[in-house]
Amino acid sequence: MTETHNDEIVRRELDTDIEEPAIGIAEVVAELEGISVTELPATYNCIDGMLSELYSNPPEPEAQMTVEFTYGGYRITVEQSGTAEFIRVS
Repeated sequence: MTETHNDEIVRRELDTDIEEPAIGIAEVVAELEGISVTELPATYNCIDGMLSELYSNPPEPEAQMTVEFTYGGYRITVEQSGTAEFIRVS
């Protein structure tokens, strides 16, 4: 995974081919917080299926689809390309 720090923004390239992409989000948040992924709330409570659909049935590249949500104290923006931004909000 690629990581870039720009003030409080962390950018990562997510694997768009994994079966459960929300798990990748949880793993990044756990790493940023220095905790185990099991200490975070279940991803199905906030992003169930959204990312799977974005990657398994993506719109045309011209659509530049993004999904934005809050999880584990981070505002997360995920692009259909797999680029994700994590901004600490709490």
